[in-house]
Amino acid sequence: MPTVPRLGSGIPLVARSAEIGRLRAALARAAAGEAGAVLVSGDAGVGKTRLLTDLTATAEQDGALVLTGRCVGSGAGLPYLPFADVLGQLRGDHPEALRSRPALARLLPDLAVKPLSREDDAELGQLQLFDAVHSLLVELSSERTVVLTVEDVHWADSSSRNLLTFLLSRLSTERLLVAVTYRADELHRRHPLRPVLAELVRLTAVERLDLTPFNSADAALFVRALADDDLTDVQVQRIAERSEGNAFFAEELLASTADCGCDDPGVPTALADVLLARIERLSPQAQQVLRAASAGGRRVRYERLHEVAGMAPPELEEAMREAVQHNVLVDVNEHYAFRHALLREAIYTDLLPGERVRLHAAYARLLKEEPGIRGTAAKLAYHSMESHDLPQALAASVQAAGEADDAGAPSEALHYTEQALKIWPAVTDPEVHAGVTELALIRKASWYAISAGELERGIAFARQAVRVASGDAKIEALRRLAMAVANLDGREHEAAAVIDEAWELVHEQPASVHKAWVMAVRSRLMRAVCRPGAREAAEEAVRSAVQIGSRSAEADALITIAVIDEKDGLVEDACSRLIIARDRAIEAGALNVELRAWFNLGVNRYEQGLIGEAVKVFSEGLRRSEQNGLSWSPSGFQLRALLAIARYVAGDWEGSTAAAQLPGDPVANLGTAIVAASGLPTEVGSGRLDQAELLLQRLRPEWRRDFQLPLFCTAAAVELHLWRGRPELGIAAAQDGLDTLEAAEPALTAEIRLAALGVSAAADFARLARRRRDAESSALDSAARFLSLGEAAAAARPRSGKLGPEGIAWQLRLAAEATRLDDGTGDPAAWRRVVDAFGYGHAYERALARWRLAAALLADDARDDAAQQLRLAAESASRLGALPLSSALSELAKRSRIQLGDAVPRDTVDLLTPRERSVLSLVALGRTNREVGEELFISEKTVSVHLSRIMAKLGASRRAEAVATAYDRGLLES
Repeated sequence: MPTVPRLGSGIPLVARSAEIGRLRAALARAAAGEAGAVLVSGDAGVGKTRLLTDLTATAEQDGALVLTGRCVGSGAGLPYLPFADVLGQLRGDHPEALRSRPALARLLPDLAVKPLSREDDAELGQLQLFDAVHSLLVELSSERTVVLTVEDVHWADSSSRNLLTFLLSRLSTERLLVAVTYRADELHRRHPLRPVLAELVRLTAVERLDLTPFNSADAALFVRALADDDLTDVQVQRIAERSEGNAFFAEELLASTADCGCDDPGVPTALADVLLARIERLSPQAQQVLRAASAGGRRVRYERLHEVAGMAPPELEEAMREAVQHNVLVDVNEHYAFRHALLREAIYTDLLPGERVRLHAAYARLLKEEPGIRGTAAKLAYHSMESHDLPQALAASVQAAGEADDAGAPSEALHYTEQALKIWPAVTDPEVHAGVTELALIRKASWYAISAGELERGIAFARQAVRVASGDAKIEALRRLAMAVANLDGREHEAAAVIDEAWELVHEQPASVHKAWVMAVRSRLMRAVCRPGAREAAEEAVRSAVQIGSRSAEADALITIAVIDEKDGLVEDACSRLIIARDRAIEAGALNVELRAWFNLGVNRYEQGLIGEAVKVFSEGLRRSEQNGLSWSPSGFQLRALLAIARYVAGDWEGSTAAAQLPGDPVANLGTAIVAASGLPTEVGSGRLDQAELLLQRLRPEWRRDFQLPLFCTAAAVELHLWRGRPELGIAAAQDGLDTLEAAEPALTAEIRLAALGVSAAADFARLARRRRDAESSALDSAARFLSLGEAAAAARPRSGKLGPEGIAWQLRLAAEATRLDDGTGDPAAWRRVVDAFGYGHAYERALARWRLAAALLADDARDDAAQQLRLAAESASRLGALPLSSALSELAKRSRIQLGDAVPRDTVDLLTPRERSVLSLVALGRTNREVGEELFISEKTVSVHLSRIMAKLGASRRAEAVATAYDRGLLES
């Protein structure tokens, strides 16, 4: 009998030089501190694992730490199984790194030093786990390059997909390479991995590597290398043709040829037929073992296989030895695993229905005898369902849901809860088997769905709970439904109607925790829909919560009262209440309520112009969120974004940049997008205009996700275009942003700022139009619209009941910018009011207002006063590192023959490249394009291209105008 040929993993890599080159390049970049990820896709058997084997071997030779995780397709695996495998590999060499992150005990329970606790919100555990895994990889990569491979992600559970997305979206400067494989032919239209891949491929650190089948020549080369000269040329060509370029097909065809010892073994073309034809050549005992193993999943323990196969130990061992020798089974960590998942799938699919039920029942009986082992419930639920033991499947599904919830895997908890609800009607006395009521299961399903981000499904289950519940349970169900509906934008009135129904049922009952929380939620929604009596309702909620001792409900209601206080102008009262609410929430361990208090307290201080206090509050709130593993939770990223803005206003631009620093791609999710947008003012103010423009382009498609994005982006975009001398683009950006905000959140107080910037752009454009002798009407029309929107926003009642220092300052700037529409400089008195108004603590805007004031004073021949304003502005701009403003101040001082001293840094924002400056300098001397080209040794056409770019940057339509504008802005020496 011919020897079994070496499998693909034992031969040199064939016909994959381009693919391995890309992987090695990614490894080299990772080693240099540029983290990345490669998504390797291809049909089953095309060679994905073989490619990764070469990569990991190369990495290990270079001293990298290689971590490997695999997903399984039996439907009964633990949540986060591939990452649990990875953590298990670190037990020996990195125990302290694991123990220092308590959240990892959700995957490795033996790490827990005390029982795992859960917060009110199920998603907290998941976020803590995600942060722990991410920080662990960051720590490991600080010591040496880390290569993390995750194979067969098409079988990944939802939680593993979410964790993988979390990690890949945060790739930055770590020495980390993540390689992921999945079967492209498994991804049907509704496969859950499809939307995940669509998001991942948008990340700049992620690249795709599509592994296609070999062409005919490479397939023959592969078969020849695999056969090691044991086959004739005819046999090699025949196998290469029939494999259709699939490496695994070729391996199996070659193995079948070797087993039968003939040129053409008559193996069917379909892969399943190839696999089964080979299996059928094994002994009946070996086939019996393989059939039993196929029902157990990809891997199975010897003890279980011994019981299920029903064979005596000597007979079983001989059969398994045969399977191992023929490369069907391999020994992996005390388990026997199928060498390829397709082997297991083909055998399992070929089982007779009755045989399949019998085998699953046997596995279920064994699992029932292994209580207390984590993951047993999920496997028992799977085998019980497949063996039609519905009562046992119900009990195991409920237990599996609880285990998934404890592990911070709400998606898997939802899966098992839905499975339990599906079979509930088919089970006699279901409550006896499940240990819970149907209502409790429905409520859990709603909770898990909301925690997993599936809000609509959560609402559907919450509605079902209301229909099923009665008595006090219905009250609680209505409260949960109201809170679920309130999570969706624009559904506040619907949520208020639901909580009103709960209130009708509970308002005459004695005080209880349920009643206190209904009152707290009702008062919050009354305020949200501007219904009278919200304060009284919140105060009554506080009294009720105090009476029954619910600190969390009390704190939540106190925050609502504080928000109402601000609306009524009782700002300091609101501040005091927020501090009390924060302390109550900390005492109750209600982290989400605590973070809500930190957020509102910071906003309270910021809106009063107490920027230093706001920075401290936002910093502490962010520290608390990071301390609890929630740095990128909704509360965490909102606190981070506000901290970046507050530090920008305070003049701590280095701190603002640090707060807005992203762990990965800016559009990875809503949180990173908002934080990235919050850092744009500092980017533009510092003169990093190219980076800011690229970020603005990437963020524009995300505006629909949250009103903060158009708010932050529009202000930055308008200012960017103004610094580049393109006011017409500034007008367009302001119109775009205001139109978006008016459609989503009309009459926001923050629109005053955008309107002021829009009028500023219109004034600059009108000035250019006058210089070009063009019509000013379009600029003036735009200005009129901006003024109207700004006045409407100022008239709308803001959160505090009146405009705070910042709102007043922007309202004054709006008026001052309007005075520039006629002559381009404006009214000195109006600009002096702006300087004074921004004196509450906005260093940059005050310096910019001094620049405008100086220009207006120079127009009025108040030279000494103008010089003083210029010097004060220059000192501030220098201290901030505001290069565009420094450049503008230098230009104005130069034109006015005013000495600024050493206040202005020599570095200024230069719109022109060195080559463009050389071209324009020669044009200013009267040279023609040909003469310029000859002098600079470039073609006449290239000179024309440079001039086109120069005129576009300067907003000029003619060569002479470009020269005049460049002299006017100090870009050319006189």
